[in-house]
Amino acid sequence: MALNRLQEEAGAAANLVEMDSVPGGYELVSPHRTNKVDSLDLVELAKEIQKADTFVHANVSNKLQVIAEQVRFLQEQARKVLQEAKDNADLHHIPCNFVKKPGSTYHLYRRPSGQKYFSIISPKEWGSTCPHEFLGSFHLEHDQSWTAEDKMEERLNDQQMIDKILTCSNTLSITLSKK
Repeated sequence: MALNRLQEEAGAAANLVEMDSVPGGYELVSPHRTNKVDSLDLVELAKEIQKADTFVHANVSNKLQVIAEQVRFLQEQARKVLQEAKDNADLHHIPCNFVKKPGSTYHLYRRPSGQKYFSIISPKEWGSTCPHEFLGSFHLEHDQSWTAEDKMEERLNDQQMIDKILTCSNTLSITLSKK
């Protein structure tokens, strides 16, 4: 009784290929000898299918975990880009009495009234007579973004690395296209 139930469960979990005792109209072997199914074979087959299902589930979970990590990374990158855009917009809206030119460094001050403004005069040039609170120096890039003075060296290093990559890339493409 228990063996029959086990065979039924194993047969339900494991899809077996339907039997054709006379393929193409020819009986090649005795169907009684070749189509005998041992109950232990069915149980083993069901176990293998269950094991495969477990591995497939684990594999999919691992791949989805990698995608979730990538999504979190991209969300953080998007947050940084949006914050940088807001900071750049804020700096562009700070009053100044001159035309800002890319490639120049400007100095940000705050008056006692709280108003911020850009000046071309650095704190060193003011010396001890600087009339307002110095907030920082910013370099206006050619793409109209701003780089804080403490980030200028890092940006310069990044740009040198990019230029080197582009130089190597151009050399490689020229070499490949000559062939």
